[in-house]
Amino acid sequence: MRIESAVTSLSWIPSEAIQGVMHMRAPFDLGVTHYDPPPPERFGDIEDLWREERFRFANHLKAWIEVEEGKVTSYGYSGKGYISSTNIRLGPAGVSVPPVPLPDIQHNPEVGSDSVRFVQTAGGRTGVPAPRRVRRKPYVQFSAPLAWTTLALTISADGTSVHEVVGASKFPRHWIYNEDGELAGKSGLIHFEDWLREAFGKHTPWGDEDSPALVTAVESALERELSGKIMKGGTKPQFRKLAKGEVLVKQGDPGHELFLLLDGVLRIDVDGDRLAEVGPGAILGERAVVETGYRTSTLLAVTDCRVAAVPGDLIEPEVLKQLAESHKREES
Repeated sequence: MRIESAVTSLSWIPSEAIQGVMHMRAPFDLGVTHYDPPPPERFGDIEDLWREERFRFANHLKAWIEVEEGKVTSYGYSGKGYISSTNIRLGPAGVSVPPVPLPDIQHNPEVGSDSVRFVQTAGGRTGVPAPRRVRRKPYVQFSAPLAWTTLALTISADGTSVHEVVGASKFPRHWIYNEDGELAGKSGLIHFEDWLREAFGKHTPWGDEDSPALVTAVESALERELSGKIMKGGTKPQFRKLAKGEVLVKQGDPGHELFLLLDGVLRIDVDGDRLAEVGPGAILGERAVVETGYRTSTLLAVTDCRVAAVPGDLIEPEVLKQLAESHKREES
């Protein structure tokens, strides 16, 4: 009996992802190049997404095992990595710059009597160079950093499979999809400046190291819908940065703002108890808007974070009530 499974990462550049480096933000701010719309919540054929340029990079780890009488008899990889071209607007015409893919790294499978673990790294660099400082002459090099993910997939003889995110570049955002093509996780942090400075040579899986990945749970479909209204509505959000350990709001304080977590991980505490941690895409603060006008929880930065804040009346009250019902974590 043949058993197949898969795990896929789609990597993309979300709005406002590039912070602090003015010369790198300029092409995005001027419209020469672009941020990306979010990938779909579910996909069917990875080749179709690639042709439609719905991602910058993808790691499609697909594998199989053959099982006889409950034992693994053979196995193999059947997926690969993908990179899309970078589109640049120059005058009235556009230019499509081809990417530079690096060879997929497919590690030797770890074979047990009733399961096999596969590990695959895929990625490369865009064709558009980026300046970076170096210690030797000419002290500046023009080459794009590398982006990648390293995924693991364990397939068992009973037909089940489990996936992991072993490592990933610190930029861009990586979304993780299960074997059915459903969104199952997200990278929690983007460190653009670190990536721009470090993601070369030995500091990559094609050298001798990987970067650990922080993966967070997926927000609700309603939150994904509302995040578009917050970022692209008529009211411009105020952007805030939080250092690790800093408090965004404190339980009991008055407040009428909504928050969209753009990057990082926030912890939700109620009456001193830790209830949950949330990652990019989560919308917070709605209960104070629709209930008493006071914060019902404390929001603490587990990592460095960026949030977008907007007035609570930007979103219809009935929609906020629906969101608030799903966020009553202290009752669960």
